[in-house]
Amino acid sequence: QVQLVESGGGLVQAGGSLRLSCAASGRDFGNSVMGWFRRAPGKQREFVARITSGGSTSYADSARGRFTISRDIAKNTVSLQMDSLKPEDIAVYYCNVYVPSSDDNYWGQGVQVTVSS
Repeated sequence: QVQLVESGGGLVQAGGSLRLSCAASGRDFGNSVMGWFRRAPGKQREFVARITSGGSTSYADSARGRFTISRDIAKNTVSLQMDSLKPEDIAVYYCNVYVPSSDDNYWGQGVQVTVSS
């Protein structure tokens, strides 16, 4: 079965950094879009960043300039480097993989990010 396992969450002071990682397994993810979403307390899930198999990236306005997404095609992993973290970034972060050829979406279980002020 397809599995997406996230790691790297935790508690950090405002202005600090965290690096989230996601390992995907269970099928061919070579031609896919990998990314991150988040759900803050009491809010809807929102897009954070994504990266294609060709390396094209996209960021939410709130993340652009502070977060950097990257992937390793061979290892089927995607990472999110988060710098200059703010209390507004407090949320559960979810790894997502979309496979266009089969129109399939896969989700990780989520990892907590907490920023203290």
